[in-house]
Amino acid sequence: MARTLHQWFAASAARHGDRVALEAGGERWTYAELEALSGRLAALIAGACDGPPSRVGLHAGRGPLAYAGYLAIQRLGAAAVPLSPAAPPARNRLVAASAGLGAVLSDAGLEPPGLPDGVRVVRAGAGQPHPSGPAPSARAQADDVAYVLFTSGSTGTPKGVPIRHRSVDAYLRHVIPRYGLGPGCRVSQTFDLTFDLSVFDLFATWGSGATLVVPGRYDLLKPVAFVSRERLTHWFSVPSVVSVAMRLRRLAPGSMPSLRWSLFCGEPLTLRQAAAWQAAAPDSVLENVYGPTELTLSCTEYRLPADPARWPVTANGTVPIGLPYPGVEHLVIDGDGRPAEEGELCLRGVQRFPGYTDPAVNAGRFAAFDGRVATGAETGATAAPELWYRTGDRVAWRDGVLVHLGRLDQQVKISGHRVELGEVECALRGQPGVQEAVVLALPGPDGEPELAAACTGLDGAALDPVALVKGVTQVLPGYMVPRSVTPVAELPLNANGKVDRRAVAAVLRG
Repeated sequence: MARTLHQWFAASAARHGDRVALEAGGERWTYAELEALSGRLAALIAGACDGPPSRVGLHAGRGPLAYAGYLAIQRLGAAAVPLSPAAPPARNRLVAASAGLGAVLSDAGLEPPGLPDGVRVVRAGAGQPHPSGPAPSARAQADDVAYVLFTSGSTGTPKGVPIRHRSVDAYLRHVIPRYGLGPGCRVSQTFDLTFDLSVFDLFATWGSGATLVVPGRYDLLKPVAFVSRERLTHWFSVPSVVSVAMRLRRLAPGSMPSLRWSLFCGEPLTLRQAAAWQAAAPDSVLENVYGPTELTLSCTEYRLPADPARWPVTANGTVPIGLPYPGVEHLVIDGDGRPAEEGELCLRGVQRFPGYTDPAVNAGRFAAFDGRVATGAETGATAAPELWYRTGDRVAWRDGVLVHLGRLDQQVKISGHRVELGEVECALRGQPGVQEAVVLALPGPDGEPELAAACTGLDGAALDPVALVKGVTQVLPGYMVPRSVTPVAELPLNANGKVDRRAVAAVLRG
């Protein structure tokens, strides 16, 4: 029978109550202590609400309150909706409204999040009273929503992705034994809670009785020092962490002997990055995983052979994304919707989400397949299980495994985060004096993609690039803010009268 997220944690707490579940900020919390704190926070939320909330926001940094708060929300049978303390208030208001939050658990040590009227804010933390009565018991079912995360939307509005407990349960049943997780393992927590891969950090760790180790503010700039100091056995991050460490010359061969598993996801992993990391962690098994948020964290896997001489060679220099997990079906279609060796990757199965929080966004994202050709499908509020989710990712079969070739649309990955260029363009067009805006992802000095923009002024108005960048920071998270904005008199057009993005790229590179 499928477990809920809280049931995964509670089972470990019952078996391993005295073991350390969490290390953060110099503090250690056993499973029993974390269970007790989550119970008090659950009672605090329940006492502040008129009835059981269905969706609760979590506004906290990387401290015990964030992790116990996530568990508290699960204990209430509600869906967790993380809100980033680093995001502009306008962004959090938009997410809260789209998610339909009934309440937000907020760290009393932070500035309150900007929220729509009617959303109850429950403050917790040092100096705040916690109820001492019995904690509410979880009421979630396997088909209820466990969490809702928001990805970048091409219309300028973030897209809410609800994920059911049943989907996460199938995911955890696969990854926990695959990566040998259990008591004694020490797992990195590199992902923000607004990033879906953090669910692996938390619940693959807690579902197995392992210890979750939270990095300090600058530890991800020095991963070798972090791994060595904390004796980590399992590492999971975006590949750009490797690039940063390589650029700073902090990835010496043999420098991470404690690592047994190294997992990467969120953006393409290059063979060069993999080789540098493998040399630094020679006793570690290195695996590249892939998956959109809509397919519950990750859904394909490729394990690099222990002997680098047997590593694959790909045309784009990236590690293959491999083959789908059990319970995940795959289909590659060409532009006509027919099965192909190269084309768009479509997926379905137990890990597929039911549809976006805004049903209008479902249009065009799902396909029906009659065995010969894929066609568009009407979905309404939810998508039928037999429908395929169109990832928008271009893949190809190479030597029996899938290789990721890039995006079919304007979505890009910046430091592992999905970014719709249209959303950034929308934010720029909302700045005073801007008429048109084009945003591109171009290679930065270290080869990693960076956002750059070209803008035209309304009625030929002069534009201040610094002011435009500053304005965008008020409405978008930092990873979505262009590194540079270039004012131009007009945007180059192609023969069809459309903006010529290649010509814009040449201008921005110049």
